[in-house]
Amino acid sequence: MNKEQIEKKLFWNSRLAGLSPYVPGEQPKDRQFIKLNTNENPYKPSPKVIEAIKNSADERLRLYPDPECTEFREAVAKRYGVKTEQVFAGNGSDEILAFAFGAFFESIEIESAVRRINNSEHEKDPSLLDKSILFPDITYSFYPVYADLWDIPYKTIPLCEDFSVNINDYKTNSGGVVLPNPNAPTGIAIPLDEILSLAASLEKQKKVLIIDEAYAAFGADSAVPHVEKHPNLLTVHTLSKSASLAGLRAGFAIGNEMLIEGLRRIRDSFNSYTLDRLALAGASAAVSDSAYYNEINLRVIKTRERTAQSLKDMGFNVLPSSANFIFIKHTKIGGAQIFKELREKGILVRRFNKERISDFLRVSIGTDEEMEAFIKACREILCV
Repeated sequence: MNKEQIEKKLFWNSRLAGLSPYVPGEQPKDRQFIKLNTNENPYKPSPKVIEAIKNSADERLRLYPDPECTEFREAVAKRYGVKTEQVFAGNGSDEILAFAFGAFFESIEIESAVRRINNSEHEKDPSLLDKSILFPDITYSFYPVYADLWDIPYKTIPLCEDFSVNINDYKTNSGGVVLPNPNAPTGIAIPLDEILSLAASLEKQKKVLIIDEAYAAFGADSAVPHVEKHPNLLTVHTLSKSASLAGLRAGFAIGNEMLIEGLRRIRDSFNSYTLDRLALAGASAAVSDSAYYNEINLRVIKTRERTAQSLKDMGFNVLPSSANFIFIKHTKIGGAQIFKELREKGILVRRFNKERISDFLRVSIGTDEEMEAFIKACREILCV
């Protein structure tokens, strides 16, 4: 570590100094790109969302927003057929996930204190020997960041050779499990019956299963209808993808009232007003306009399937996707080269320089015109 690095960390505590924060996808400011790198919805939000936000932009902005996000939670409850008390609202699903890690998974420091206080009983109880939470080795890269932030021990479980999740690998003694469905960046969905089987297994351990359903609207089966039966099951959702509201920052979780109360206790230890008045109005309108969003998301799905077939015809390996993106690898040209040449042609995609997937590219699904431009650029790069 050089002098500059040491001075930069001079006043940081040890936890902060050891963190490796999440790195978001590139958001260009000085050049026009076709953005296929951050999984944004290519279609505009519902007109009802824009109208609701405009109607809320008045003198009431001098007042604090509803800390309970009642209107938004009621809209979610109505759409998904659950009780309002089973819904938690937050500033995007990332914030909710961070709260959930802090609420339901034990930190190293707390576990160490338990061991010191009651060491003899701990040694006798094998269920206390492993408190690491589990998630895939190839998944949303914010999960290890949250774990490190809260001092939560974790283990990554390797995906299968075909990049699918083997649910039996998670039916072991642990501190809890986090799974995205569909997974990111692979886009592969986990069958619902397997998720429910895992929820039942973890319930016996009195551990929580968090299912991150950020992309579920594009082809996966949601676990929401089963939260009543499984009190340890929490589903987390965002309006950034399926509701075309990445710029609004709104999300929600659905689960047993005890889990929702746990999230509220964490929230109210940070900031009770997580969603502002404009966000609450827009989010409520979005959740209530399912007809509009079902239509545009079906368009995304159809474009995804056409794009996947075109890429396969060019020699790409395309993983089966149930998300609004595809994960692709060419059989002859490396991912780094394709990534670079696409950028030079004004097209941004996402590449993760990690073991097993460094030659893969994650490509968000844009409009038909954007995807045609992407396909054309790939053909030029491959000379086909």
